[in-house]
Amino acid sequence: MTLRSALLAATMVALPLAANAQPIDGLYVGAGVGVNLMQNETFTAGGGSQTFRVNPGFVGLGSIGWGFGNGFRAELEGNYRQNKFSNGSSNTESKYGAMVNGLYDFSVAPWVAPYVGVGVGVGYEAARESALSTTKGSFAYQAILGAAFPIDAAPGLAVTAEYRFLGLAGNRNYSGATSTNNYNHDFLLGLRYAFGAPAAPMAPVAAPAPAAAMARSYLVFFDWDKSNLTDRARGIIKDAATNSAKVAYTKIDVNGNADTSGTPKYNQGLSMRRAQAVAAELVKDGVPKAAIAITASGDTHLLVPTGPGVREPQNRRVEIVIR
Repeated sequence: MTLRSALLAATMVALPLAANAQPIDGLYVGAGVGVNLMQNETFTAGGGSQTFRVNPGFVGLGSIGWGFGNGFRAELEGNYRQNKFSNGSSNTESKYGAMVNGLYDFSVAPWVAPYVGVGVGVGYEAARESALSTTKGSFAYQAILGAAFPIDAAPGLAVTAEYRFLGLAGNRNYSGATSTNNYNHDFLLGLRYAFGAPAAPMAPVAAPAPAAAMARSYLVFFDWDKSNLTDRARGIIKDAATNSAKVAYTKIDVNGNADTSGTPKYNQGLSMRRAQAVAAELVKDGVPKAAIAITASGDTHLLVPTGPGVREPQNRRVEIVIR
């Protein structure tokens, strides 16, 4: 009786401490199987008594219940247990019954939901011994400690692991014998399914990366006092021609420039030759000649401001602008 009282007290104390439960909301069903460890049982007959040792046995149960969406659950359970006495004979004891349980789920982590509960009902003890073969019923009580492990791939389905203590109250009087105690310790694995459970949230689908904005401005650089195109310059012009076919445009500006190392008049002519060389390459790469507008700025539009007579590579350029 001391063990039973301790288990029931621990369960009742734990209930007020629960918070943030993972709730079942609505109908659910469950089932479990496992091992029943029955404490030694005493029979009294003819003024004497005898205590029987009992081997580990089988326990199976099924339940149907309702979750209230706030962690509390109520369920109706049917159960069956069977053990053999360890006296070398085929004598057995079976128990079956129906229980009404109240349970509470704790919210601990997304992958596990511990729970506690208590239950009351009726249990029937069926003893099958050489001088005794009958069935008697009595008040039954139990304490439940368990944990549910949700299966992400099947919303509403969870694996359960439980410990249950079941006791039959009072004495059961058989013809010629009286059973005075019946305490059972059960360890079970089972499955529970909650109907109407929401589907697991799907992983967000990554939005496609926005297409890179098409370049509309290109710079082609020249060697000092040169207007001929390098391989690098031809590659840049090819990119400009290719990309111009992918965007809507009204014209393509080609503006030649020079550094300040020559006279203004010479630089004006050099910048024009550079612009013409780039325009010719654009036409070669498929750009309509009529879409190209050529201008020459000489040394008046410096990318890097310098004084006169300075050889500045970045000022020796042609700007291509797709408009």
